[in-house]
Amino acid sequence: MSGTGGTGRRGRPRSSGGRPERRSRRLVGGLRTRLVVTFVVVALISAVTATALAYRDARTAVLRRTQDAAVNDVRTRVTAVAAEVDLPPDQRSLARFAAKVSDGLGARIVVARYQDLVAVSDPLADTEGRITVGLRSAVRAGDGARFQRVMWRNETYLVVGMPVTYADGDRRFSGLEVFAITDLRAERDDTAALLDSVRAGLLPVVVLAAVLALLAAGTVLRPVRKLGRATRELAEGDLGSRVTVTGHDELADLARTFNETADALQASDARLREQEAKARRFVADVSHELRTPLAAMTMVATVLEEDADQLPADAARAARTVGAETARLSRLVEDLMAISRFDANAIRLNAAETDLADTVRASLALRGWTDRVEVRLQEGVRAVVDRRRVDVIVANLVGNALRHGAPPVTVTLGTRPAASAPGTPAGGRGGASAGPDPEWVTVEVADHGPGLPPEARERVFDRFYKADAARTRSAADTGGQGSGLGTAIALENARLHGGTIDVAEGAEGGAVFTLWLPLRRTGEDAE
Repeated sequence: MSGTGGTGRRGRPRSSGGRPERRSRRLVGGLRTRLVVTFVVVALISAVTATALAYRDARTAVLRRTQDAAVNDVRTRVTAVAAEVDLPPDQRSLARFAAKVSDGLGARIVVARYQDLVAVSDPLADTEGRITVGLRSAVRAGDGARFQRVMWRNETYLVVGMPVTYADGDRRFSGLEVFAITDLRAERDDTAALLDSVRAGLLPVVVLAAVLALLAAGTVLRPVRKLGRATRELAEGDLGSRVTVTGHDELADLARTFNETADALQASDARLREQEAKARRFVADVSHELRTPLAAMTMVATVLEEDADQLPADAARAARTVGAETARLSRLVEDLMAISRFDANAIRLNAAETDLADTVRASLALRGWTDRVEVRLQEGVRAVVDRRRVDVIVANLVGNALRHGAPPVTVTLGTRPAASAPGTPAGGRGGASAGPDPEWVTVEVADHGPGLPPEARERVFDRFYKADAARTRSAADTGGQGSGLGTAIALENARLHGGTIDVAEGAEGGAVFTLWLPLRRTGEDAE
């Protein structure tokens, strides 16, 4: 990626406003955070789902194995012992039968029933709650073993029941029923241990998912961050900003598209700059070429005006009109030359410490405006300025007020703290911000005319802008009808000093133009 560059436009510094807020949003709800959270949530859901499925399958398998083993054991043991029992049995023989069946089944409780007789291998065991009516009915009605899981006193038991049938070919029911009760706590403990082990594995899975998410986010977001940085540099004027294209994925395509867009923008900017430079050279050349014939025309017009009183009325009026328009054309050419020098950065300040009150008074006296303008000048205000350029600014602002406003016109000179200086002068058109200077010099020119509507105030410093019928032209710096470039030249002169000019509506009507200049004295760094 290319290095950072300067701004694309003169007088428009880069701004970093709003970036801390963007960083805060990135930390709180950025793409990295969302990726990590998504990875962790997906991993957690997957782990929980896998755990639930594994637990269910393991529990089912354990119970099925236990059930099958219990049914086979009961069937085998009952078949082996049933041959020794005499039917119909009495209570004693039924008890012996239950005990023999239980001896071969380990710790299971065996219940033998024959009609109204009931024998339990463990006389102390409570079996009524563990052998349900439904299971007894199924055993009595069926011809094979039946089983059922029952909850009794918060414990799970497997109850296997089967009828004893005669061994002849008819498989007739003998009336003897056998039930074996098996405690399933061991199986429950096995499945619980499996569940605990899987639960213990959830935390490593989540941590691993978070680590993988961070790695993936870094892989994805690294080119995105580079692209964002290049985009910011491009927006701030560094048209040479590019990103390195690596890989063949969508991000690489995006980076390639960005580079192509930046190339096209840079080429377009180069063409525009070239055309602008040609236009400036054209204006400067034309203005320069016009100066010689205009000088001759001015001399002729001056002679005609001097002899106008001796000419017929129509010829005299024509002579005066030619003289006035020739003078106006001369001022236009001079203003165009001045603008061309500003555009070419060929203007240099001839700055020296100057008494600004004396400068304002001299500017008014030079043009004969002393009696027409009310002044309120703070004495002793001295600053390092180019006196001639301050004179041009004051002449333009006061000339505008006299021509397009209404009396009284007031000029106020004073100083103000840096906090009151405009942060983005003249509606964002230029000038320096308040900066570290403790004070600013202000020259305020106010009139009581029709003023400027808001849309005109936004464009009053544009070149050749005409406001309305009330303020038809902007004044030149020497009085008379203006070229339409006076306020633009005044603003450029203010910017040369690190200041600006703004315009506002007066409290009692009219327009108020304010020149802001940093208060610098000899020995301070001047711009």
